Amino acid sequence: MKIPKRIEPLVEDGLIDDVIRQLKSGKEATVYVVRCGDEIRCAKIYKEANQRGFHQAVHYTEGRRVKNSRQARAMEKGSRYGRQEQEAAWQHAEVDALYKLAAAGVRVPHPFGFYEGVLLMELVSDENGQPAPRLNDLELTQEQAREFHAFLIRQVVLMLCAGIVHGDLSEFNVLVDSKGPVIIDLPQAVDAAANNNASRMLERDVENLAVYFGQFAPELLGTQYGKEIWAIYQHGELLPDTPLTGQFHETRTKADVRSVMREIEAARDDHAAKLRYQQLKREEGR
Repeated sequence: MKIPKRIEPLVEDGLIDDVIRQLKSGKEATVYVVRCGDEIRCAKIYKEANQRGFHQAVHYTEGRRVKNSRQARAMEKGSRYGRQEQEAAWQHAEVDALYKLAAAGVRVPHPFGFYEGVLLMELVSDENGQPAPRLNDLELTQEQAREFHAFLIRQVVLMLCAGIVHGDLSEFNVLVDSKGPVIIDLPQAVDAAANNNASRMLERDVENLAVYFGQFAPELLGTQYGKEIWAIYQHGELLPDTPLTGQFHETRTKADVRSVMREIEAARDDHAAKLRYQQLKREEGR
């Protein structure tokens, strides 16, 4: 097929030898099957912001680091340079997440590099060497649903232990190869510690899994793994192999507001006293 313009630089540099076919075109990017020497890989071309169906909501980009203060100011102002940098940061988020998650043992496509807006990565294949199907294209038995659900819950835990929440996890962002589920599409991944929306996103990711697999194994619909996982994470006790029950009991103990306010007032009085003391010392020294 004709080589897409965005892939031409990679062909010229010898990173890609041939473009075999288009694999899919989604809301974020278009993916092509390419040949790199003796290997078949994927080339993911990110769409321009005005062509995407999924927009960069502030609750996804919150907490993401930028290179320097100039870049941050430009992104805040929305200048042409700022929009370019914001777009680059959005694309790099997936690349960074893939490398970090692969190192943590999460089943994601192996990345081979990011070149001028094109992500070169592993082609996830089935036992016949064909592109692996998405989870939503499969008809599962009750046992398979339970097995895949348990595996993906553990992957969510591994991701959170690495400090990342997928943010858009569902049956449409999971491929299934001969070894099981593989998580894909991570440009909206968020920093669990820096993003105030991380807990809500994690709960939504986990709920999406329960709803999908609950079609085949209804007992999964009543589980609360998202709340349970986040509560353990908040207490600093989450490990890759932390036992989970799928149950969560919220603490209903009312906060002692009066005691909290007394502590706040005492801290304010103490601070004011220190300021008065420092002022007196300055006046004595004149």
